[in-house]
Amino acid sequence: MSIRLSREKINFLARQILDHLFDDDDIEFLDEPNEIRLAIVKSIEEEMKLYDLIDKRAIEKIESQKKAIKEGSREWEILYRKYYNDEINKLGKFF
Repeated sequence: MSIRLSREKINFLARQILDHLFDDDDIEFLDEPNEIRLAIVKSIEEEMKLYDLIDKRAIEKIESQKKAIKEGSREWEILYRKYYNDEINKLGKFF
């Protein structure tokens, strides 16, 4: 259920963010553009890993139900959203 981004898409997003930052005259850069782009790429990748983990935990909770719930069913979708949001809310307590 999680969203996957290819390396190319992540690099594209990083370049878009960097270009946007360079357009802002109020921002002063202390590192080389490529170093900044790499930091943005790393941040996006870490964020994607976090959402993959949340996705995995939500699915594990559904699979741990006593009653088998068919993936793609309305019940599965409702539980997935509930458990996914629960995991997101847990993260909010830590940050």
